Amino acid sequence: MEKSASPKSKSPSQLIDARIKELGDWRGEMLSRLRTLVKEADPEVVEEWKWRGVPVWYHDGMICTGETYKNVVKMTFAKGATLKDPSGLFNSSLDGNTRRAIDFHEGEKIDVKAFKTLVRTAVTLNRSKT
Repeated sequence: MEKSASPKSKSPSQLIDARIKELGDWRGEMLSRLRTLVKEADPEVVEEWKWRGVPVWYHDGMICTGETYKNVVKMTFAKGATLKDPSGLFNSSLDGNTRRAIDFHEGEKIDVKAFKTLVRTAVTLNRSKT
């Protein structure tokens, strides 16, 4: 019996690659770009695949998730409410006590420097609590 390419047989990185390809539109391109920026900001980041299809990035704890919806790619920072965001990137999930998110829409430019700074700040926060 041939082994099928089930989610359990693929690495989280392979599953994220597949999701990006499967999307096949601006959302896949945006998720791919954001993923690259997370990895550039923290070369030691660990990718996971959680909750039936959500890419998650970890370093000494959860940094953020990358969710795709019909009209938005949402990067949710697990401890976003605690993070300083001087560039004002957070534009979603602002009412909670813990998380904060950034909704990216089609054609929207990414503030690369501010995004990478936010990722690094999240990693620093995680490290301070370990």
